[in-house]
Amino acid sequence: MDNQLLELKNITKTFTRSGLGMGGRKTVQALDNVTLTLPDKPQVFALVGESGSGKTTLCRIVIGLEQATAGSVLYKGKEVREWIRKDVHEYRKEVQVIFQDPYATYNPFYRVDRVLWSVVRNFHLAKTRAEGEEKIVAALEAMGLRPAEILGRYPHQLSGGERQRIMLARVYLLRPKLLVADEPVSMLDASLRAMFLEQLRSFRDLGVSCLYITHDLNVGYFIADQILILCLGRMVEWGESEHIVKDPLHPYTQELISSIPNPDPEKRWTERLEAEKIGLNELRQAKTEAGCIYAQRCRHVMEKCRHNNPPLHRVKGREGDAREVACFLYE
Repeated sequence: MDNQLLELKNITKTFTRSGLGMGGRKTVQALDNVTLTLPDKPQVFALVGESGSGKTTLCRIVIGLEQATAGSVLYKGKEVREWIRKDVHEYRKEVQVIFQDPYATYNPFYRVDRVLWSVVRNFHLAKTRAEGEEKIVAALEAMGLRPAEILGRYPHQLSGGERQRIMLARVYLLRPKLLVADEPVSMLDASLRAMFLEQLRSFRDLGVSCLYITHDLNVGYFIADQILILCLGRMVEWGESEHIVKDPLHPYTQELISSIPNPDPEKRWTERLEAEKIGLNELRQAKTEAGCIYAQRCRHVMEKCRHNNPPLHRVKGREGDAREVACFLYE
């Protein structure tokens, strides 16, 4: 069996919040028994799901900002908690993150140079200041930025696209083994997204794997080698991105695909949604009961779907590809 870079085994995360008024304490299960692996070979793995599906919670668990309620997270075969407890410096060197908001990442009181120099100094990337400056200039240029227009400025003096690409320059400098990217293009102009994604995808050639988190299937299809579909914290389908998008098997994935607008103005965009269609709030309420998370909205629902949570079944798609699908249709 190939060595694994990252392994998530049966990850469950439950939050307990104090309710208002007479409501008492409320329990919310953000993740339910999520399992995935990233091989040692560099690739892009996309987590796709609607808002509230648990994507960002999973991201925070991987980088050590949250603890899973149950299950284990292994990086290079060792628990992330052990990495952080014994060698947090090495873990931060090998696992980096880009967050969604390109402004909140920065301290507004410091020039953006500080983000890059902190990487050079903390991880001893240069022996002299001149060497450090050379590396920083090369990293900015590799990300399509002009150092003379970037260095010495404060975050508010740069556009969102420039701020996010500085984060890519930081990754380029450090060359981590794993990059966790949490919706990094959601606040960028459409004209900049393709450029940013191309640069991010090029990191595979530098030996960097990426765990890419998005609500947009178009983005997942464009950038990822594999896609995992989440629905309210549960895995519903996992496979190669090409096959997931062109041949979706789970009814939830099929609905996501059908919801993507057709760019042809001469063609009608799917059918109108029925007013009585079950929404996410109803699915969240149903999640407290036994059964498939998607049962109330699924057109293929069977009686056992309402009372049993379907396990992942290994299925072959029309092209012979291997797929993991949590649906009783594929028993």
